[in-house]
Amino acid sequence: MRNQFLFLSVVITLWGSVSFYSYAANDHGESDGHSSKQAEEAKGSHGGKLLSDGDFSLELKIFETGVPPEMRLYAYDNGKPIAPDNWQANVTLDRLGGDKDQIKFSSELDYQVGNQVIQEPHSYDVTIRAHYENQRYEWQFESHEGRTMISDRQIKLAGVETDTASEATLTIKDTLFGVIAAAADSVYRINAPYPGLVEAVHVLVGEQVKKGQRLLTLTNTDTLQHYSVKSPANGEVTERFVNQGDRADGRVLLEIVDLSTVWVEMSAFPESIEKLAVGQPVTVRDLHQHEAATGTISYVAPHMTGGHIACTRAVIDNPDGHWRPGMHINADIQIASRQVPLAIKASALQSFRDMPVVFAKYGNEFEVRMVELGESNGDTIEVLGGLKPGTEYVTGNSFLIKADILKDDASHDH
Repeated sequence: MRNQFLFLSVVITLWGSVSFYSYAANDHGESDGHSSKQAEEAKGSHGGKLLSDGDFSLELKIFETGVPPEMRLYAYDNGKPIAPDNWQANVTLDRLGGDKDQIKFSSELDYQVGNQVIQEPHSYDVTIRAHYENQRYEWQFESHEGRTMISDRQIKLAGVETDTASEATLTIKDTLFGVIAAAADSVYRINAPYPGLVEAVHVLVGEQVKKGQRLLTLTNTDTLQHYSVKSPANGEVTERFVNQGDRADGRVLLEIVDLSTVWVEMSAFPESIEKLAVGQPVTVRDLHQHEAATGTISYVAPHMTGGHIACTRAVIDNPDGHWRPGMHINADIQIASRQVPLAIKASALQSFRDMPVVFAKYGNEFEVRMVELGESNGDTIEVLGGLKPGTEYVTGNSFLIKADILKDDASHDH
């Protein structure tokens, strides 16, 4: 019995591709053994997407050589170009998130050009309406790029975190390195008021003393009277230079340091010194990140050393004695602070086609947003364009989203 064949064609229309799949089947629904074959997409003479209805065709092209991306339309009647003044068209781009781009066109050379820049990402649902010789034409198709859909379960398993793009206070910091030092006005060198002999030393190195506490007992060798030397302040005995029986004639006997507040001596290079000013807030951290303390800049040296380094000083409280003279630290100095209309977390930033992007979230759909960036303090980045306030965006664990988008978006063809 002679087989009867029914030929079927399925057309899948995308912005970047129009693919035709053909196969032959007999009247019992069985394949004739030929594999499916993907045909070349329909393109116009300018390399754009070609849409046809009868003898009338439109070619759409995103042109971005030497100009911001713009949409150009070419029209054909039975394959022959039509002068741009002899037909009309408009295009609507429906974007994820509800935005619509309504594009109108005007004649230019042998094409019509859209009246607005086609903003990235070039991802939208397209509706084209055209009018030629009293006939109306309409095409609709999807043009998606940088977009993917992920289930709630996958989002949860991947630990995807999000935040909402909004205004923020952007604090600009500069990091300096330095060392803790005793404050010069908190170091006390104890002398005897009269020449004489040391009868007794009542304190040891490392001992904490109170203001007015007796430190030494001496004998005045001129009058043979005994007298005491008392502590001028609360502090710690850091040096002891005499013992019982030593003479106390015009020399330092003990040193006491009050470490309840300490200096932070920092080194600033030329690129930093111009930004520093007395009164700027400082956050000091030890090199093991165990403790942090806050203070303010109290001194910026008017001159620089031979190594082109200027001394900058801050004062911090040290109630528990953690900050010991000689300890190395780093310090974040608040150089400036201002309110910005829109900012994102630095952790959200990704790269897509060598452009900085974040992933916007609309329910289970995610799409890249090419962002124009301003100042950053390392944690927060100012956004100058490409993202709307109030947009939910991914801040952490975006690897699943990026992998899906790259897998489905291997080419970028307008």
